[in-house]
Amino acid sequence: MNIDGQPFRTVWAQDDYVQIIDQRELPFHCVTEDLKTVDQVARAISDMHVRGAGCIGATAGYGMWIATQEAARSSDPTNRLNDLATQLLETRPTAVNLRWAVERQLESLRSLSPETWAEHALELANTIADEDAAACAQIGQHGLPLIREIAEQKEGPVNVLTHCNAGWLAFVDHGSATAPIYAAHDAGIPVHVWVDETRPRNQGARLTAWELKQHGVPHTLIVDNAGGHLMQRGQVDLVITGTDRTTRSGDVANKIGTYLKALAARDNDVPFYVALPSSTFDWKLADGFAIPIEERSPSEVTSISGLRDKETTETSIHLTPQECMAANPAFDVTPKHLVTGLITERGICNASEDAIAQLYPDLA
Repeated sequence: MNIDGQPFRTVWAQDDYVQIIDQRELPFHCVTEDLKTVDQVARAISDMHVRGAGCIGATAGYGMWIATQEAARSSDPTNRLNDLATQLLETRPTAVNLRWAVERQLESLRSLSPETWAEHALELANTIADEDAAACAQIGQHGLPLIREIAEQKEGPVNVLTHCNAGWLAFVDHGSATAPIYAAHDAGIPVHVWVDETRPRNQGARLTAWELKQHGVPHTLIVDNAGGHLMQRGQVDLVITGTDRTTRSGDVANKIGTYLKALAARDNDVPFYVALPSSTFDWKLADGFAIPIEERSPSEVTSISGLRDKETTETSIHLTPQECMAANPAFDVTPKHLVTGLITERGICNASEDAIAQLYPDLA
């Protein structure tokens, strides 16, 4: 993706450390952050300097490269590397890409000597990032015909509703849910995006809207509860969301509120698609309700931050009475029967165990 005409990824290697776009600062400031220790990488993941399934996985992959450097200086490199890997694994429980990347690194290093770990870990981290970007580009190409078909059957732009941020910022590049949108826009197909604000962290309002503006895609911000209203009035042609973990049977865990969008889409005969690369499948899990759902701080619900007019520093304000209790589940599960199809780097399939296994016979 381009930021003011300059190409960027969300995470990359720089000399002997990692750089990321600090997503907490968007959309008001676009700044990069240096991650030079595993502690810093872990904090960046847990405190959501980076977020989104693919971006978390790629950052963890680079984090393991930092871990090899730290472990090689230890008197017991193998145990130290395992401890650092565990530290990374404990940062976010729901997104499966995190564990996938860390375990992939550990497996590749198992037969190597500590002196060669860093070189191999950097190579694999770059591979994980490249694979993520390439998979998202393919998701765009496979999802493009869905938008083109709708465009050929109506006048005016194709109205796509998305939830949270499953865009470029949630991956290394292109995004999952946004990839077909970008592909359609680049192909000259008129497309308009309804952007859910996505409380409580407002990833739609802060991140997706910023991304779409950078790419020149027409969009309109809406409150989370407006989606059903728009669907009832025929103002949504297609829903595309991302996912942080999808079971081998097709159940989808995504940002809280996704399930409600799927219900509204089903009631109004609006196609509901989920876009994901293969790294977001949990091949060991069949039941979506066994996915661990992260509970985040109540403060994300009871307060909100933003920029006052003419100021450059964000301000946090309270929204609720003092000592108000708040629950903050970060994800919900959309059962497979509500999903029209899964858009992957290998094509589109039904959200069923048989269909997924046919598309991924080497992984399922």
